[in-house]
Amino acid sequence: MRKVFILCFLCITQFVYAQYPPVYPDAGSWNTLSLSYGLTKKISFVATEEIRLKENYSRLNLFYTNVGFEYKWNKFLKTSLVYRNTQKFKDDNRFSFRHRLMWDVIVKYPIRKKIDISYRHRLQVENRDINSSSDGYLPEWYSRNKVELTYKLNKKLSPYISVELRYQIHDPRSVNSDKTWHRIRYQGGFDYQLSDKSKVGIYYLMQHEYNIELPETIYITGLEYSLSLHKL
Repeated sequence: MRKVFILCFLCITQFVYAQYPPVYPDAGSWNTLSLSYGLTKKISFVATEEIRLKENYSRLNLFYTNVGFEYKWNKFLKTSLVYRNTQKFKDDNRFSFRHRLMWDVIVKYPIRKKIDISYRHRLQVENRDINSSSDGYLPEWYSRNKVELTYKLNKKLSPYISVELRYQIHDPRSVNSDKTWHRIRYQGGFDYQLSDKSKVGIYYLMQHEYNIELPETIYITGLEYSLSLHKL
């Protein structure tokens, strides 16, 4: 399973580079704070705050807030429904306000004693600048597919690699890329368990765009802190 996953990962990488060479490279950072509060054994309230920098870490890109609920069916399957409010900083020094709804289904399975493989499908719909234009109310629909391989090095440290592909179901502002795959992300990092309630993560992410008018390639360093609490 590891060999098959790595082979697929390398094949996808080579295909994207060969067919759609990167354009407009940029570097930035994503910094995330997450909270999970267990209401019952199966249902949790989840919240996330993230800030992103771009243009070689020199300029604000956006910040967003997530709130939602997660339901754990069993140890292999969970799902969540989350609302995201995004404030994206534009080149004219104004903010673009966006509203997103995300439905995730995550399947996780141990393939070896210390190795887990997971698949996440995310269906997302988003509106941007609702009151600013005649098409502001028209939603964008995307399907996002992510595969992750995690190795439990010890009780505290877990390195991982992942790849994610995004498919544009419909976007009224980007009709040229309608019904196509147009973005891929590669990510590698590790999570370190600070305690039974908190962990910190560091990762490096590469994102390549294609099948769009102005494709961009970005290189991201990320820092995450997660806190998990339970109702008494």
